[in-house]
Amino acid sequence: MGDLTELLADTSTRIAVVGATDDSAKYGSVVYRDLKRKGYRVMAVNPNRTTVDGDPTYPDLASLPEPPDIVDLVVPADQGEKVVRQAADLGYRRIWLQPGADSPALLALLQELDLDYIADACIMVASRLRLAR
Repeated sequence: MGDLTELLADTSTRIAVVGATDDSAKYGSVVYRDLKRKGYRVMAVNPNRTTVDGDPTYPDLASLPEPPDIVDLVVPADQGEKVVRQAADLGYRRIWLQPGADSPALLALLQELDLDYIADACIMVASRLRLAR
């Protein structure tokens, strides 16, 4: 867990928010805007949108203009499995599962692929704690 949270001490960290949206009732909106407001280099990933908060949105991880340091999942676990497999194929090793985005199958997949991950912890809270240090 330490490696991922340590990255949050530096706002130049690139974070792909999978499930980013403009729907203010969804965590994909709250998380994206919070990280952006804190100064992180956020990239919105959502195949159903062209923009989020005025920023370009990418349909998948392979479409990102640069590799993320952290892939943050704000999607249901069944969608997360596909994202995690793609992340591993692309060499993205750091995965953050927002609360509610995990499942036993997804956690088993992360372990099987030997990826670094944090599950059931909010990146907004962790970033606030890291930036306060």
